[in-house]
This record gives sequence, structure tokens and C-alpha cells, in this order.
Amino acid sequence: MVMDKGLSINEVENMLSIAGPYVDLVKLGFGTSFVTPNLRQKLEVYRKYDIPVYFGGTLFEAFLIRNQFDEYVKVCREYGVSYMEVSDGSIEIPHAEKCGYIEKLTKFGKVLSEVGSKDAAHIIPPYKWIELMKAELDAGSSYVIAEAREAGNVGIYRGTGEVREGLVQEILTQIPGDRIIWEAPQKAQQLYFIELLGCNANLGNIAPNEVISLETMRIGLRGDTFRLFLNNTEK
Repeated sequence: MVMDKGLSINEVENMLSIAGPYVDLVKLGFGTSFVTPNLRQKLEVYRKYDIPVYFGGTLFEAFLIRNQFDEYVKVCREYGVSYMEVSDGSIEIPHAEKCGYIEKLTKFGKVLSEVGSKDAAHIIPPYKWIELMKAELDAGSSYVIAEAREAGNVGIYRGTGEVREGLVQEILTQIPGDRIIWEAPQKAQQLYFIELLGCNANLGNIAPNEVISLETMRIGLRGDTFRLFLNNTEK
């Protein structure tokens, strides 16, 4: 999942002309879609490359806190956006209510739900991460997103960007890895999940100019993983 924080139409075209085959999803980060000129034309470029786009979860929260859930659905339908993110990183939503929104949105498209807080001081214990993820998948989320923000310094990471390894590995004892998108904007974070889960690890919040370099890391064409995928009998 690539994070578009305000690319121009030409920048999108240029990025996809080289990185398109390696992009599965694009998130228009936080509320950037609301202030992006020529949004329809920009979405058309992504559609030309058959890449689904969704609005950042913060936009969902901005509508919700104003009691405008139905208006949020209308906006998504108006722009032909069939992937939707449900998050509660900036506002507090009773979890049963959050799952209700997930269930409602599955009638209009695929739902991605984000678990974790954007507040670094709000530490969620591993059992709670598992409980929340299970409930959201049961409510209809296609994937759960492990929160890290665009900087990669909260949620599943410490303030330094270091992976909270115990948390990640405990989550994986209960939640299938292929149903989780790990926000991993930093190279060391990407490397951790590739080493842990393999070359097809679901990674999110990837910068547009990092897609190609990430792909080389996935297939052993970068020093960090050069030997990772060699046949074990190779000397």
C-alpha cells in the first residue's frame, strides 16, 4: 500500500509508469483528498492502471465526529471509491460501534480497518490488539491495518522506529499474517517484516519514491536481503 500525501496528476502518472506493477493499493493520506484539486482526474489515472484507491482513515473520522457518516458514504460513492478505511486513531469510538460501521460499509465495498492509536502515550497491550483485530475481521474487514502513522514511530513501533517485536509476534499467534497490512514506512521496518513473513509480506505507508527499492528488497536484489532468498544449498 502506497501513501499518496498530495502527488500531482503528473507525479501519479510518472510514479505508476515505473512502479505500477508493484503497487496493490493507494491511500490518499489522512484528509489530503478533501483539499486535492482535480481529484476526479487524479483518481482516473489510478483507475487506468487498475489500482484501487481509498481515502485515509482520518477523513472517515472527520466525517464521523460531525455525525456525517451517511455523507461520508455518499462522497465515496460519488468518487467511485470502493475501498474504505475505518479507523479510530484520532477519536475514541466504542469498539462495538466501530465494528458496526465496518459492517455497514461492507455493503458498499471492501473495508480496511486500522487498529492502534496515533497517540504515542496510548500503549495497547498485545491481547487487546488481538481482540480488536479479531472483532474487526469478523465484522467484515478485508484487512486490518497495524497503525504506525506516516513516520513509523507509534503503534507497532517504539518512538525510535524500532519494532515492538514481542507485540508483532504475539499478534501473529492469533491473527493470520495475510490479513494484516503492517504500516512500515522505514526501510528497517520493511526489512523486519520481509525477514519475518517472507517476500510477500503486506506492507503499507510506502512512499511513492520507495516502491522500486522495496521491490528489490523483496526479491533479493538489494544488499539487505541478497542472501535471504538464495537456495539453502548455495554456498
